[in-house]
Amino acid sequence: MFQSVMNFISLWALPAIIITILTLGLIKKVPIYEVFTDGAKEGFKVSVNIIPYLVAIIVAISMLRASGIIELTGEILAPVLSHFNVPADIIPIMIVRSLSGSAALGIFSDIAHNLGPNNYATTLAAVMVGSSETTFYVLAVYFGAVGIKKLRYALLVGLLADLIGIVAAVSVCNLMYIR
Repeated sequence: MFQSVMNFISLWALPAIIITILTLGLIKKVPIYEVFTDGAKEGFKVSVNIIPYLVAIIVAISMLRASGIIELTGEILAPVLSHFNVPADIIPIMIVRSLSGSAALGIFSDIAHNLGPNNYATTLAAVMVGSSETTFYVLAVYFGAVGIKKLRYALLVGLLADLIGIVAAVSVCNLMYIR
């Protein structure tokens, strides 16, 4: 029963939101098409403004992966993290997730493909990917788009939140899957 209700909600949520917005716009006599196109123009300008920040992030991630720093860091941390039931396969996700969501998903895909969907490492990787944010991407793209230059506290808080997400993922998976 619950599954069918959730399927119904997920099927009709987006159309209901769109219809509600259009209806409210008509009631308030908002020129819907003109407002939409103005928003699209503004969105395009923002996209063009963030291209340098996106390029910088992509180059940084490529350099880290090509240099082997990510793998080296994983090898260094593996003995310590094994005491907390963190498999060595997970370490690259812990490192890369703050930098790039697509890189983290690529690593997760490799883990799931190599170890299978029922493996503890795959489960832990999935929880980690879902419980953290791409901090450097957010800072580069969104802060760059609005012109914020002082990132010190936002970076500190973002990395702290990523660390808390990793610790929470390990704790929850240890409680639920390690017997």
